[in-house]
Formats: sequence, structure tokens, C-alpha cells
Amino acid sequence: MKKNSIKILTLGFASSLLIGLVACKSDREEVDSGGSLPGKTLDDQYSVSRYRVLDIDSKLGLDSKLTWSISAKKIVDNKEVVYDSIIAKDVPKLEFISRYAKNYALTLTAETNGVSKKYTSQIIVNKEVKAYSKYIADVFDYRPAVGQFINEIPEYATGDTQDKMIKKAKESLVGGNSTMVTLGGFGGYVVFGFDHTIPNYDGRDFKILGNAFWGNEAIEERAGSCEPGIIMVAYDRNKNGKPDEDEWYEIAGSEYFKDTTIRNYEITYFKPDENKEPVPGAEFWQTDTQYIKWQDNQGVSGFKTRNTFHAQSYYPLWFSEMSYSLKGTRLKDNFYDQSGTGTYWVGKSYAYGYADNAPNNDDASNIDISWAIDKYGNYVKLPGIDFVKVYTGINQEAGWLGEVSTEVAGAYNLHFK
Repeated sequence: MKKNSIKILTLGFASSLLIGLVACKSDREEVDSGGSLPGKTLDDQYSVSRYRVLDIDSKLGLDSKLTWSISAKKIVDNKEVVYDSIIAKDVPKLEFISRYAKNYALTLTAETNGVSKKYTSQIIVNKEVKAYSKYIADVFDYRPAVGQFINEIPEYATGDTQDKMIKKAKESLVGGNSTMVTLGGFGGYVVFGFDHTIPNYDGRDFKILGNAFWGNEAIEERAGSCEPGIIMVAYDRNKNGKPDEDEWYEIAGSEYFKDTTIRNYEITYFKPDENKEPVPGAEFWQTDTQYIKWQDNQGVSGFKTRNTFHAQSYYPLWFSEMSYSLKGTRLKDNFYDQSGTGTYWVGKSYAYGYADNAPNNDDASNIDISWAIDKYGNYVKLPGIDFVKVYTGINQEAGWLGEVSTEVAGAYNLHFK
């Protein structure tokens, strides 16, 4: 694991950060035991809205031993007390976020070659001017894979462009009365964001809604219709409100480090000839077993079957290209034929860290930002996240149920007050 150059403060109830009750500091004193440390390095005051990240640069190099701490008031047993908390050590820059509109006294203690000095400041956290929503506020991209619900959820109309379909996905997902979009087979994705930064507190931070459910006749526990989607997250570091130059991090769910998981998996789907002679299968529902050709970067190819339940095109009709490729982390197939006769297929839920992987009222649909990893597989410490990308993590057909396809039906901040 690489050592991060930036330490994060996320203020929830300050439970693990509480180190004692002390009097509140109201001045801006600097205590110097002599030496070469500068006389002033922090501003007298910083201001930020709640659920926004404040960047504070100590202007001191890595040679200095630094300790950041805050002091603030808190109600305990109906009494107002003041607590001090150490919030970061040995990092020159601090990223501060709070969900509370309140004031914090900030202290930076620096030590260089045995010389120490304390710098003090104040952080004022204001309530936002326009009230935030805890739900999805925008959809930036929608690019599904092929599937039996494509062109239906959301519904395609003749002449719709990519921008129009993104707008329809936005109409489905934004706000507290969200409906649903389908992502199709492996790799199909949607990218959405919030009007504030979801803080990275202790515990799970946000929930993604889907349409997973437990099977009434499933023999195994926590099994039914579960179609796991990989979750990517990004922090709006350049603070422009767009997921453009910001780095994406994968949420390392329960399957990430297992040998059964394939990273850098890529699949290409080929546009079908809707007028070709279909090749029906032995089962009544198999309208065309050679409908949409696909091939992957593992040397495997095949066809996606068209079934009798959906007659529309399974290829996104707003795509003009004759083929397109999608890539990402592929999870082990999770559906199996419990009946042995093809009549009852069951999809097992993975333990944690995926979308549409468990019912919406289950904790497995809650996601911890601390599970984020970089492209090298190292855990990262983010102050919070602004953007989320979800894509289908399975490449499997489950008999008459069709392809395993992640559905997204909304998302929201679990910490929102």
C-alpha cells in the first residue's frame, strides 16, 4: 500500500477522533521554541460550505513533522462541551469536510530539527445557500451494453441521439422519485453525480438502488435475482462540477482480490442484422440463439440470444457504429440453474461492494468510500466523492431470464442531514 501524500479529515460525530475535553481557544497564538520555522503559515480564517471540501496548505515541506488538530463545541448529555481532536499527521496539505454548519478552531503543530511551533486558525463552515439534495443530481453519461431491456428502459424513440438518451437516463435517476435504467450485459454503464460531496466518514457512506430481490424458492441464503455491478467513484478535485480530469477509483468489493475475478476484461458487441433468418433453439423462449455476436480479449466468443419475451432490438439503436467495446473488471458468474431443468435460475448475492447485488433495504447495497482503490490495487483515502460510475460486472446468460444485467434505480448520501 502506498503512503498517501494528502491526509483527509471527514467530520461525522468525531467519535474516533475524540481525545479529550478542553477549553476553547479564542485567540490566534503562535508558540515558538525558537528555530527556523516561519512566523506565520496559516490564514487567520477559512470559510467553506458544509459538504464541500476545503483545501488548506501548510506551506511547509515534508521535512517538518506536522500535526493537524481541531477544537469545536459539542452537545453531550444536554450540556455543551468542547473537544479536541487530532485529525491528521505528517502531511503538508489538509482536505477538510464537515456536514455541520459550525466553527472549528484549527491548530497546526510543526516540528523541524527539534524546533516546534504552533499555528492557529479558524474554519467557518456555513450552511449552503441553495439546499442540497441527498439524491442523484445529474447524469453525465449512459452507454449500455446489449440486452433484452435495451431501447425500453429508458425508451428509445426514432431519431434519439446519445445526448437525448443521456437526458432520458437523467429523467429516470435524478431526485427522490427515481425510476430505473438498465445497463445491459457486461460493461454497460451509467455515470451520475451529486450536488455536494458525499463525505468519507467511518462506516458506509452512500446507497445505490437497484431491483435485486431474494428468491422465495431459493435454497441458498441471500440468493434470488442479484445482478452485481462494479462501482467506480471520483472526487471532484478540480472543483468544476464535471467528471472530466478527475481520477476514477474502483470500489473493491468482496470479490476484487479473488482469483476468480478478471481485471482488464474487454468485450466487443457486433450490430446484428435484424432482418436475418433467426436460428431458434430447443426451448420455446429461444427465438434466435445466434442473434448478437460478441467476442472478448480472453479468446472467447459467442452469441447473445434473443428471447420470445422481448421483440425490440437488443442493440442500442442510437449507436451508429457496427460494433463497440466495453471493458472493466469481470466478476465470476453468479447465476445457476437450481432446478436442473432450466425452469428456476438463481443469482447469488456477493458479500458487499456492488450495485444491484442485494435488495435496497439490505446493508449490502450500502457502499463505503474507504473501499476505493487505485489502478494499482492500492487503497486510497478520499475526502469524499462527487461522481459515481456503475457498470455490469457479469458476462453471463441465465437461461430464459436472459443476460445478467445490472439495473440502477437511484442513489443517495447515507449521511445527509
